[in-house]
Amino acid sequence: MLNISLDTLIAVLDYSSVIEALQQVFVSDFEMPLRHHHFYHSREGTENTLILMPSWTSEFLGIKQVVVAPDNPAKNLPSINAQYTLLDANTGQVLAVMGAAYLTSVRTACTSALAAKYLARQDAETLLVVGTGKVAFHLVQAHCKIRNYRRIIIWGRNVDKASKMSAKLLSLGFKTEVANSLEDAVDEADVISCATMSAEPLIEGKWLKPGQHLDLVGAYKPHMREADDLAIERSSLFVDSRDGALHEAGELAIPLKNGLISIDSVQADIVELCSARHKGRNSKEEITLFKSMGLAVEDLAAATLAYRRLKDGNLQ
Repeated sequence: MLNISLDTLIAVLDYSSVIEALQQVFVSDFEMPLRHHHFYHSREGTENTLILMPSWTSEFLGIKQVVVAPDNPAKNLPSINAQYTLLDANTGQVLAVMGAAYLTSVRTACTSALAAKYLARQDAETLLVVGTGKVAFHLVQAHCKIRNYRRIIIWGRNVDKASKMSAKLLSLGFKTEVANSLEDAVDEADVISCATMSAEPLIEGKWLKPGQHLDLVGAYKPHMREADDLAIERSSLFVDSRDGALHEAGELAIPLKNGLISIDSVQADIVELCSARHKGRNSKEEITLFKSMGLAVEDLAAATLAYRRLKDGNLQ
């Protein structure tokens, strides 16, 4: 059994390879039950959440175990702890264990980049990333594997955090700049990728212009949303999973509940895009929107890639 460290994951999970691994798994035969949510109380009486995310192919089975403990920051501990276990699907033998935080951030960013392969204009030149957290940091690097961006704009509610992220990306060779006005940044962008914890819409539909691609990663609860109703109405809608995006994320769940959109408003999911059942963008003028909730099979793809590379001694 391999115990894969964070440093090792960073070494083996390059963005191009993860994007390719995701592409391959989405067109393969895989099983992915609905994620399990279990609620229990800590000793202090706070409700914690256990989330189990299983998925498997004919060869590998993986389970992500996530515990959300809201009281942890007061104890100088992270509020989310996650581990990933990879097993042989035929024997049940544990093949590898690894921390799931980095795994999740990278596969999330790479899924968005993979969707942009089909949904962003080929001539897209300006990327706007909204957010300053770990996923936002990876989104810049993953999206740059899909399109040749000449300009990368970072916007965050905390300007200091945005500046620090921009500086870190600059040190890695990315030409980034920090925006003061989100509205102005949206106006200048071809692709807008959002990874925030916002409960209220940040992106207003009236700001959008023909030909843009909007990538929404952050809002993950029914009351949270990063884009308003008009943005949803003006966009051609694509998702990673219809069940997750339409019912778990406020961006689509709220308009669906209010009758602004229907289940049929979603044109395709990521599997249908990768398998060419839907061609993706239809024209240069179309506004496309991809809503990602995160899928267990994405974790499986990334964990399997890491395991195979370490087992084969292939770190390239």
